[in-house]
Amino acid sequence: MSVSARLVLLATVLLAGCASVVPVDTAVGRPAPAPLIRFGADTFAFPNESRTKNHDKPDLYANYCFVMARAVTQFHRFARFDPAAPRLSPRAYTRRVEQVTAHPPWDDPLPDDRRVVIPGYASLHEFSADQEAAVKAGLPSRFWTLVHWTNWRVVFPFPGWHQERVASQVMTELQAGHLVQLLVSNFPEWELNHTVVVYEYRIGDNGSVEFLVYDPNDPYVPGLISFERHERRFVATRLFDTTEGSIRAFRMYYWLLL
Repeated sequence: MSVSARLVLLATVLLAGCASVVPVDTAVGRPAPAPLIRFGADTFAFPNESRTKNHDKPDLYANYCFVMARAVTQFHRFARFDPAAPRLSPRAYTRRVEQVTAHPPWDDPLPDDRRVVIPGYASLHEFSADQEAAVKAGLPSRFWTLVHWTNWRVVFPFPGWHQERVASQVMTELQAGHLVQLLVSNFPEWELNHTVVVYEYRIGDNGSVEFLVYDPNDPYVPGLISFERHERRFVATRLFDTTEGSIRAFRMYYWLLL
């Protein structure tokens, strides 16, 4: 076995060992939970924009997909909306967004009385549509997401058993009421090195597991990633500007180092 192959195997074992996992067939046999968030209500109204499709746009908001996906989880766990309360200034709303996103996304959800209150709006979608500039100003920098130490995973051909383990972990987390952020890639193609948030799953007619996702690049339609159980692989069934085909998936932001 080559040195590089041994390193991949070691890293796979270490990363896979961070959580207990039930067999994928066991996870499939359990009842699927209701959607954890409402697409188009608990998601951002504006997109993470594509550089290749918006060459001349002066206010381009690009390369924020990891920030936006992580923030959906943070708003889900640490914020609450109070549409009856008086609205604030844009500067004050920016500060509220900063307070929400200061919480590590892997922390347990806060009780209502300790959550950051977003007054004057009923949902994240309504808030980010009306206060887009203030929300963007409050979201964190994209720099550390671009150099996150686990991004190296996309360059290695992780084995089918690892991807099966990821699928089982995602289902188990959803069953426990936890959103799951995934790093997804079809490297060595440069088409997809991206992130999505899984909020629901269902079992397809062919027995595959269909994960419904929030894709920061597309705030208008839910994305769909399938896990084909026999082939033990993920497929980009419906992702924005992505050719349908095999991809690799990895969990993100579920504890301090990952």
